[in-house]
Amino acid sequence: MNLDGRVAVVTGGGNGIGAAICRRFAAAGARVVVTDIDLAGAERVASAIDGVAFRTDVSRQADLVSLVGHVEQRVGPIDLFCSNAGIAIEGGPETPDADWRRIIDINLMAHVWAARVLVPDMLRRGQGYLVNVASAAGLVTQLGSAPYAVTKHAAVAFAEWLAVSYGDRGLKVSCVCPLGVETAMLTGADPRIRALLGPEALSPDAVAEAVLRGVEAEEFLILPHPQVREFVRRKVDDPDRWIRGMQRLQQQLDQIS
Repeated sequence: MNLDGRVAVVTGGGNGIGAAICRRFAAAGARVVVTDIDLAGAERVASAIDGVAFRTDVSRQADLVSLVGHVEQRVGPIDLFCSNAGIAIEGGPETPDADWRRIIDINLMAHVWAARVLVPDMLRRGQGYLVNVASAAGLVTQLGSAPYAVTKHAAVAFAEWLAVSYGDRGLKVSCVCPLGVETAMLTGADPRIRALLGPEALSPDAVAEAVLRGVEAEEFLILPHPQVREFVRRKVDDPDRWIRGMQRLQQQLDQIS
């Protein structure tokens, strides 16, 4: 897709990867709608790129329905919708149900709700693009966080389903799966995870550039860190060996105070 003149909406656009995607899409000629639960952050990004800002809590289906309606009224039909907003929660099965519910709603259901409101119109028009930002954790796993690993796997699965089900009817889908990125999510993570991911972490601008190139090429799987492809290949080729290797890595992390 050529983004010049297209209407693009980015959730979680007030900071981090989302803000970088907004800037890169605007530089490519898109009319960008920046939306975030932090309205002030969204407005700062929007003002710098001549975009439009909205406050949206993606954990609420009603907010996403309202967002789409307001954008269509004020800006025009949505050509590309980037579900970027996400959160991370550490822990395993002991994580409280309320935290599981919250991360499921933000990391997965927000993608489902966006598709629910957008896909019918995109199919009627015979064109549209959904960019779902997941994580390499959705292809491999996330040490220290079952909720993050599970919801990102689900986000990848949903993107795959959309592409398979509607790809021959004009709907394009990309799924973005980076490793570590220099954002507040990484700096606020467990120090051991920062030590693991930090050395190869990319800037948000580098991830945004990869997203733009992937959208222009209409690639399904966008991997800003190319080594992730090899990680997945090893996992599929020999799952037991891969799990043993990940167990050793977990043991190494456990030994770090």
